Amino acid sequence: MRSWNAESYDRVSGPQLAMGRDVVERLPLDGDETVLDAGCGTGRVTALLLERLPRGRVIAVDASPDMVATARANLPESVDVRRADLADFALEEPVDAVLSTATFHWVPDHDALFARLAAALEPGGRLEAQCGGEGNVARLHAVARAVGGAAFEGWPGPWNFSSAELAAERLRRHGFDEVRTWLEPRPVRPEEPREFLRTVVLHPFLARLPEGEREPFLEGVIDRLGEPIELDYVRLNLSARRAT
Repeated sequence: MRSWNAESYDRVSGPQLAMGRDVVERLPLDGDETVLDAGCGTGRVTALLLERLPRGRVIAVDASPDMVATARANLPESVDVRRADLADFALEEPVDAVLSTATFHWVPDHDALFARLAAALEPGGRLEAQCGGEGNVARLHAVARAVGGAAFEGWPGPWNFSSAELAAERLRRHGFDEVRTWLEPRPVRPEEPREFLRTVVLHPFLARLPEGEREPFLEGVIDRLGEPIELDYVRLNLSARRAT
């Protein structure tokens, strides 16, 4: 997914920021490393990472032009923000660590993704990541498909919600060891549910509909979800080391 309303996402992505904080905190750092933020979005989690690198450097990449533009505006000039496809990118020099939050489930080919991340890391470098995993927003997607009917029949969507077991197998296949992967239920009650649904979780559905059908569809989903709206987020955590 390259088309995002970055201004709206920056405003409503508090749940992603909270979950991302946990991933930043578990990344072992001395403070002088070079770290790749793989899927930086608008830079909110990148800013947390930067606080842990007083003598280090951050390279932040994202596939969305809107996200990249917003991240550049939000972050200090010292952060190297680039537009790049995570399944097909290369760095001039390998980095000490890779951080990623709320991104990998938007990458269809996880084999290509993990191969690129391994190539971007120094031997012994760490990967700490979290994304949508198996079962993520399953109830929401079922409701959306029921409301949309024929518009979404047979459509697989752009998501790749991997199991923990398959993610671990792929990481090992592409040169990682000390692999740990686990699923974590993280229910989300967004403060601005309508905008959160429109911007964060339903925008691939909305993009498939004619403009005049989008608001009725959104209203139908909200009605079926009921109040308060709670989204069944399931996060896939990944912790691994590039083999030496």
